Formats: sequence, structure tokens, C-alpha cells
Amino acid sequence: MPRTTSSTEPSRYTHPFFGVPTAQRQPLPGTQAKSFTAYSQANLGPIPKPSRTPLITLDQIIGSAGVKEITAAGSIRIHAVGDTGRTNAGNEQEEVAMRMQADFDPKGGAANPAFFLHLGDVIYGPNKDLQYRDQFYQPYKNYPGKIVAIAGNHDGETYPKTDMVPVGAFLKNFCTAKAAVPPIASGVGIFRQTMTEPGVYWLLDMPFVQIVGLYSNVADGPGFLIGKNNDAQQTTWLAKTLTSLAAQRKSAKNKAGRKALLIAVHHPPYSNGGHAGSPEVLSALDAACNQAGIMPDAVLSGHAHNYQRHTRRISFQGKAMQIPFIVAGCGGHNDLPVAVAHGQVVGDTTYDKALRGYGYLTVTVSSATLKIEMCQVPSTANTTFDSVTVDLATNKTK
Repeated sequence: MPRTTSSTEPSRYTHPFFGVPTAQRQPLPGTQAKSFTAYSQANLGPIPKPSRTPLITLDQIIGSAGVKEITAAGSIRIHAVGDTGRTNAGNEQEEVAMRMQADFDPKGGAANPAFFLHLGDVIYGPNKDLQYRDQFYQPYKNYPGKIVAIAGNHDGETYPKTDMVPVGAFLKNFCTAKAAVPPIASGVGIFRQTMTEPGVYWLLDMPFVQIVGLYSNVADGPGFLIGKNNDAQQTTWLAKTLTSLAAQRKSAKNKAGRKALLIAVHHPPYSNGGHAGSPEVLSALDAACNQAGIMPDAVLSGHAHNYQRHTRRISFQGKAMQIPFIVAGCGGHNDLPVAVAHGQVVGDTTYDKALRGYGYLTVTVSSATLKIEMCQVPSTANTTFDSVTVDLATNKTK
């Protein structure tokens, strides 16, 4: 006779949904979740409330003289990459940092990068307060520019006894009331001041470009813009902020062009390797953008430890748009496999370029164009691995 399985007997698979059609699934033990996505959402961490209005201006980071130089030059240049924490055996993080450092010229002025935008996962593992010395301050000790950051899932994770406050170490190093050299840096002779971001989500307003930085929480995948207990403070702020930017754009008197809009979020909406893409992040972004009547000109993410470029091709308010979605989780932490990109079409998106390896982005914005270049490290070539330019008047890429 067939053996009857009791409800208390262990299941055959560690993944209880393996091979079970959605309609026939039972909730995971002790939960109401019928999918791993639902389980992740039920176990999100809190989103700390900002310490002040979540608005940063570039002069608060680099001073008014630097802003005047950039405005007069007619363009701004920034570095960007994520997933840098040095826990692997190699020196990849330091190699990327040294290559970024080489982009600075003491006589370069406005041609130098204005700052480094870190795309999350600054630190990995427990004891984050202590690990900031070796995983952040040491690798960037000679990097001349300021470093702004969004938090990744590893920045938000907690560990018993060492990291009990979600994003606690991140807040101590990037969201302080005043800029100061922390003891963890000064104790080893490194001068780098903490950053004074208002919280884990913010708008950075600059000449030529505005950047919205978001926190996509602690799940390894997918990401979520809501917090614990369905806290919607961030998505509510996002829709309100984008609505304000859309109004500014409509009333702008600058006939020569408009400011570009970048969104930085750690979990990538699209990914073909390393970590899966996050439809949940994409859905939240779309909801806010459609409510506000504005779309980003590009989206920058990390999380997957490789480089990828996808292009979303949509019609928005009667206008055809081509939006680059860049994955740049290649800042030095354990590179991961990624599928070969040949321009494959999936829905409204093409998969245009990919690299398993390390490197960083240079983003250059003027009133007319937004250009994103990926520099591979190490590389014997003098040219970039990949480049895409968005025409801000037509929203077409080349």
C-alpha cells in the first residue's frame, strides 16, 4: 500500500515550493507566506526615518566654490560603483580604488569627479563598526573625492551581539549630524570625514543632474522599497519628490536643456546573473513615476557582483523613451557569473552588455546629454569597456 505522509514528517526538499504549482502550495511553516518573495517581504527590516528633510545640495558636499567651477564648465562628472567590501582573498577592491584615484588631476578642477556615489553593500559580515576600517577607510585612504552612499542589503543586515541595529554602522559613517573623522579612521592615521546624509533615502540636487537615492532593504532578493510592517514612508516620499521634480521640469526657464534624473537603488530591477532582478523594485518605481508624471533617465544599481547594461524601451506620456538600467556591483567583492549579452529582447527591455569582473562607472552629465562609461579593472586598453549616452532632448540612447 502507498505510504501516507503525516503533516509532521519533514518535507523531502529544503525548498518546500520545489515542483509545487502555485495554486497547490501550502504556507511555509509558521507563516502565511506562499512564496519566497512573500517570506522576504514579511521579514524586512525597518526603514529609519530621516533626521531632516531628505534633500542634499552639492555645495553641502563639496562647497560652493566647487559647484561654481562645475557650473561654469558646463558638465559634471561622478564615479559610481557598489559591492566593495573586502572579504575575498584578492586585492580587487584596492585595484579599483587606485584606478578611480588615477582619474583625478590636481590641476583638473571641474574635470575631476565631483564625488563617488557608492551603490550599496559597503560592508559585509558581522562587526560592521570595526570592519569599516579595513573594508572602507583603508581601501579609499588615497581617494581624493568625497564618498556618498546608498545602503545595500548587507549594510542593513543584523547579527546577534555585534550588529543589532539595522543599518546602524551605515548611519554612523554616512548619516552623521556633522562631518568628522571617526576614531576607526583616525586611529590608523586616515583622514576621511563622515558624510552627513539625512538618512537612507534622499534627493541630491546638483547642476545638470538630480539623483534620488533609495534603500531597498535587507532581503538577499528581491528588494523592496517598503519597510517592516509595510512601512510605506519611503515610497510616499518618492512619489511626492518625483511630483515636485516633474513640476520643476515643466516650469523650467532654461531653454538650453533640463536636469537629468538618476535613480540609485541597490537591488537591480533587471539582472541576468549573480543575483536575480527585482520586479518588486521596478513595480514600486513605476508606480511612483507614473503617479508623478516623470521617468528617470537612467537607473544605477549594484547587488549582482558584475556589470550589466539593460535598456528599457517604453512609451511614456506619448513619447518613446530608452532608459539604461545599469548594474555595477563590480567594485571589488567576489565577482559572480553573468549571462552573455547579445541584445536579447525580453518584454520591453534589451540586454545589451555584460562583464564578469571588476570596474567602476564614470557618469558625465551636461544640459544636453547623460553619458555612462564602464572602466574595467584591470585593463590593458585605454578605452572603456562599455559606454551609453542618453540624449536628454529625445530620450534616445546611442
